[in-house]
Amino acid sequence: MRVALFAPKYWPTWIAIALLRVGHWLPFPLQVSIGAVLGWLVSFLPVSYVRIVRRNLELCFPELTPRARRSLLRRNFASLGIGVFETAIVWWSSNERIASLTEFRGFEHLKAALAQGRGVIVIGSHFTTMEMGARILGTAEPLNVLYRRPKNEALHWVLDRSYRPFARRAIERDDIRMLVRGLRSNEVVWFAPDQSYRKKGAQMVRFFGVPAPTNTFTTRLARMTGAVVLPYFFERLPGARGYHAEILPPMENYPSDDPVADAEKYHRLLEAHIRHVPEQYLWLHRRFKGLFATDPDYYGRDARPLPADAAGD
Repeated sequence: MRVALFAPKYWPTWIAIALLRVGHWLPFPLQVSIGAVLGWLVSFLPVSYVRIVRRNLELCFPELTPRARRSLLRRNFASLGIGVFETAIVWWSSNERIASLTEFRGFEHLKAALAQGRGVIVIGSHFTTMEMGARILGTAEPLNVLYRRPKNEALHWVLDRSYRPFARRAIERDDIRMLVRGLRSNEVVWFAPDQSYRKKGAQMVRFFGVPAPTNTFTTRLARMTGAVVLPYFFERLPGARGYHAEILPPMENYPSDDPVADAEKYHRLLEAHIRHVPEQYLWLHRRFKGLFATDPDYYGRDARPLPADAAGD
């Protein structure tokens, strides 16, 4: 470890990591209870994330009453709070503990895909349980995990070591060469393409009926490598009973010649799972930011400008 990682600017990070480390030893039901209460309390704060979640729920669930959406917002933040403790479990728990908390179905689809020798792309999604979902999958089969490198170097140091128990390698999201190499070596690659994407190749694809800037790279990657694409969904079970994870069969006629149609197909599967556990999706993301200045501004004062490399795409 580099001495520079102990500079004063990283002290808050190390304190937070130390608290997580302590929380990791708590019984799982107590972790769930404490996390839910802390997250629920955050939902009452006048912060931008609360406004973003509220707006996303209005856009995606217009059929709900304001009271029902308010209840869903509170439960979503409770789920986010639980997710903090899940991070501690992901980082420091043994594979045996992870397995004891999980019911896992559909592994036969992964085995069948690997038997074809063309590599496998497992499509995840941004739920509050996402880190746990990746760890669960990694206990069954070593993964190549696509991730965004954090700017905080102390956090990156911890993340790098947290991936080692279950990941073959962690690949930075722009390292396409390493991604392709893994697939051509008949390895498993896991990533989640369901967040707002406004760089080159972005397309507006309906998500809950609302056009959303979407990364269609999954289709191009699958066509380039011949890899099998498997959807993967997971959920936190009620009553602190652990987790359910499931790998689905390959989507029919995927990849096709139409990346937008492929993304639509995945969105419909994702929407169905979100409706099953809507409080567990990561609603605090600005999913509907748009690609151009002429697109609707759904977030008002919480909208952020387009990044320089996205303008004009």
